[in-house]
Amino acid sequence: MNDLDASVAALRHDAAIKAMLVQICETTAMGFAAIVRVTDSRWVACQVLDRIEFGLDAGDELDLKTTICNEIRGHGKSVIIDHVAADQDWRTHPTPVLYGFQSYIAFPIVRADGSFFGTLCAIDPQPHKLDTPEIVGLFERLSHEIAALLG
Repeated sequence: MNDLDASVAALRHDAAIKAMLVQICETTAMGFAAIVRVTDSRWVACQVLDRIEFGLDAGDELDLKTTICNEIRGHGKSVIIDHVAADQDWRTHPTPVLYGFQSYIAFPIVRADGSFFGTLCAIDPQPHKLDTPEIVGLFERLSHEIAALLG
Protein backbone atom coordinates (compact mmCIF):
# COMPACT_ATOMS: atom_id res chain seq x y z
CA MET A 1 0.00 0.00 0.00
CA ASN A 2 1.49 3.36 -1.02
CA ASP A 3 1.35 6.58 1.02
CA LEU A 4 -1.66 7.86 -0.89
CA ASP A 5 -3.69 4.68 -0.40
CA ALA A 6 -2.66 4.58 3.27
CA SER A 7 -3.86 8.17 3.74
CA VAL A 8 -7.27 7.38 2.31
CA ALA A 9 -7.57 4.16 4.32
CA ALA A 10 -6.57 5.89 7.56
CA LEU A 11 -9.08 8.71 7.19
CA ARG A 12 -11.98 7.05 5.34
CA HIS A 13 -13.87 5.85 8.42
CA ASP A 14 -12.36 8.08 11.12
CA ALA A 15 -15.22 9.22 13.40
CA ALA A 16 -13.42 12.43 14.43
CA ILE A 17 -13.01 13.42 10.78
CA LYS A 18 -16.68 12.63 10.11
CA ALA A 19 -17.68 14.88 13.02
CA MET A 20 -15.53 17.69 11.60
CA LEU A 21 -17.19 17.42 8.19
CA VAL A 22 -20.64 17.49 9.81
CA GLN A 23 -19.65 20.57 11.81
CA ILE A 24 -18.43 22.29 8.62
CA CYS A 25 -21.69 21.61 6.76
CA GLU A 26 -23.79 22.73 9.71
CA THR A 27 -21.76 25.89 10.37
CA THR A 28 -21.46 26.98 6.73
CA ALA A 29 -24.83 25.64 5.47
CA MET A 30 -22.87 24.10 2.61
CA GLY A 31 -23.75 20.70 1.23
CA PHE A 32 -20.37 19.11 0.54
CA ALA A 33 -17.24 18.89 2.68
CA ALA A 34 -14.16 16.73 2.31
CA ILE A 35 -10.65 15.95 3.43
CA VAL A 36 -8.57 15.64 0.27
CA ARG A 37 -5.08 14.24 -0.31
CA VAL A 38 -3.30 16.28 -2.96
CA THR A 39 0.05 15.30 -4.45
CA ASP A 40 1.93 16.60 -7.46
CA SER A 41 0.01 14.13 -9.62
CA ARG A 42 -3.25 13.16 -7.88
CA TRP A 43 -6.32 14.52 -6.07
CA VAL A 44 -7.99 11.85 -3.90
CA ALA A 45 -10.92 12.25 -1.50
CA CYS A 46 -10.06 10.72 1.89
CA GLN A 47 -13.44 11.27 3.54
CA VAL A 48 -16.53 13.01 2.18
CA LEU A 49 -19.84 14.33 3.46
CA ASP A 50 -22.05 14.86 0.40
CA ARG A 51 -25.52 16.31 0.98
CA ILE A 52 -25.83 17.80 -2.52
CA GLU A 53 -25.26 14.67 -4.60
CA PHE A 54 -21.96 16.00 -5.95
CA GLY A 55 -21.12 12.38 -6.57
CA LEU A 56 -17.79 11.84 -4.84
CA ASP A 57 -16.97 9.29 -2.19
CA ALA A 58 -13.81 8.40 -0.24
CA GLY A 59 -11.21 7.04 -2.61
CA ASP A 60 -12.63 8.86 -5.64
CA GLU A 61 -10.36 11.07 -7.70
CA LEU A 62 -10.68 14.24 -9.72
CA ASP A 63 -8.31 15.34 -12.45
CA LEU A 64 -5.72 17.26 -10.43
CA LYS A 65 -5.41 20.04 -13.00
CA THR A 66 -9.15 20.84 -12.68
CA THR A 67 -8.99 21.55 -8.94
CA ILE A 68 -8.41 24.66 -6.88
CA CYS A 69 -6.80 22.34 -4.32
CA ASN A 70 -3.92 21.93 -6.76
CA GLU A 71 -3.49 25.71 -6.79
CA ILE A 72 -3.47 25.66 -2.98
CA ARG A 73 -0.77 22.98 -3.08
CA GLY A 74 1.27 25.41 -5.15
CA HIS A 75 0.84 28.57 -3.06
CA GLY A 76 0.01 27.12 0.36
CA LYS A 77 -2.77 29.59 1.18
CA SER A 78 -6.46 29.17 1.86
CA VAL A 79 -9.06 30.08 -0.77
CA ILE A 80 -12.46 31.48 0.19
CA ILE A 81 -15.14 32.31 -2.37
CA ASP A 82 -18.51 33.49 -1.07
CA HIS A 83 -20.18 33.84 -4.47
CA VAL A 84 -18.38 32.78 -7.64
CA ALA A 85 -20.68 34.68 -10.02
CA ALA A 86 -20.17 37.93 -8.09
CA ASP A 87 -16.39 37.56 -7.68
CA GLN A 88 -14.32 39.20 -10.41
CA ASP A 89 -11.36 36.89 -9.80
CA TRP A 90 -13.36 33.64 -9.85
CA ARG A 91 -16.42 34.06 -12.07
CA THR A 92 -14.56 32.96 -15.21
CA HIS A 93 -12.23 30.46 -13.52
CA PRO A 94 -12.67 27.03 -15.16
CA THR A 95 -13.02 25.03 -11.93
CA PRO A 96 -16.30 26.53 -10.62
CA VAL A 97 -17.69 26.42 -14.16
CA LEU A 98 -16.72 22.75 -14.57
CA TYR A 99 -18.03 21.57 -11.19
CA GLY A 100 -21.01 23.93 -10.86
CA PHE A 101 -20.37 25.47 -7.48
CA GLN A 102 -21.02 29.04 -6.34
CA SER A 103 -19.33 28.90 -2.94
CA TYR A 104 -15.99 27.34 -2.07
CA ILE A 105 -13.63 27.26 0.87
CA ALA A 106 -10.44 25.26 1.30
CA PHE A 107 -7.59 25.41 3.77
CA PRO A 108 -4.26 23.62 3.41
CA ILE A 109 -3.47 20.72 5.71
CA VAL A 110 0.23 20.84 6.54
CA ARG A 111 1.91 18.09 8.54
CA ALA A 112 4.14 18.80 11.54
CA ASP A 113 7.23 18.29 9.35
CA GLY A 114 6.02 21.10 7.06
CA SER A 115 4.95 18.86 4.18
CA PHE A 116 1.71 19.56 2.36
CA PHE A 117 -0.88 16.80 2.84
CA GLY A 118 -3.93 18.20 1.11
CA THR A 119 -6.94 20.33 1.90
CA LEU A 120 -10.01 20.61 4.05
CA CYS A 121 -12.61 21.93 1.64
CA ALA A 122 -16.31 22.59 1.15
CA ILE A 123 -18.43 23.52 -1.87
CA ASP A 124 -22.05 24.32 -2.59
CA PRO A 125 -24.07 25.20 -5.70
CA GLN A 126 -25.53 28.18 -3.79
CA PRO A 127 -23.58 31.23 -2.57
CA HIS A 128 -22.77 31.37 1.16
CA LYS A 129 -21.07 33.97 3.34
CA LEU A 130 -17.84 32.16 4.22
CA ASP A 131 -15.31 34.92 4.80
CA THR A 132 -16.27 35.47 8.43
CA PRO A 133 -14.15 35.18 11.58
CA GLU A 134 -16.26 32.23 12.78
CA ILE A 135 -15.88 30.17 9.60
CA VAL A 136 -12.25 31.09 8.95
CA GLY A 137 -11.44 30.22 12.58
CA LEU A 138 -13.26 26.90 12.28
CA PHE A 139 -11.33 25.91 9.15
CA GLU A 140 -8.00 27.01 10.65
CA ARG A 141 -8.65 24.99 13.81
CA LEU A 142 -9.88 21.88 12.01
CA SER A 143 -7.08 21.86 9.44
CA HIS A 144 -4.58 21.98 12.33
CA GLU A 145 -6.43 19.20 14.17
CA ILE A 146 -6.38 17.03 11.05
CA ALA A 147 -2.65 17.65 10.63
CA ALA A 148 -2.14 16.58 14.26
CA LEU A 149 -4.14 13.38 13.64
CA LEU A 150 -1.88 12.61 10.68
CA GLY A 151 1.20 12.91 12.87
